[in-house]
Amino acid sequence: MRKICFILLGFTVIARPTQGHAMASRFHLLLMQPWFRLRRGMTLGVRAAVFDEEGRIFLVRHSYAPGWLLPGGGVERGETIYDAVSREVKEEGGIVIEGTPVFHGLFSNDAKFRGDHVVCFVIRKFSRQAWKPTVEIKEAGFFPVTGLPDGTTGGTRRRIAEITTGTRPSAHW
Repeated sequence: MRKICFILLGFTVIARPTQGHAMASRFHLLLMQPWFRLRRGMTLGVRAAVFDEEGRIFLVRHSYAPGWLLPGGGVERGETIYDAVSREVKEEGGIVIEGTPVFHGLFSNDAKFRGDHVVCFVIRKFSRQAWKPTVEIKEAGFFPVTGLPDGTTGGTRRRIAEITTGTRPSAHW
């Protein structure tokens, strides 16, 4: 396991996430997220619209947020957006991208967090590794685009519609 280091109010805390400490680590991050966002000013995240050979879309349901979403997350310092999307889809669904993800759009997500931006990619070539639910991801699966699960978020529905109909992407998530 890699070490995670948090510097907070002059104190350095080093934690090694284990199964027993994963929930506490997630809770700590959620509590500190507003402080991190205020300090950083602008944030950048990635999301992936992963389509299988049958045209179904891959969605995830987080343990800490309502609804079904495209897999994704934050871009870490020193990481490219391509590295971030590859890491996130592998962590959240055991998806290993083959080739280069296709850029769909860059979106402002100010309605959720001021200064937040999301890059969305389309992925059609991939392989799967064994995966099971985690502390972060409660459920994941492929769904027909015409039969998305109840609770699929508005932003997720808009991105899927843009991609499947060829509509110009909105400026906002």
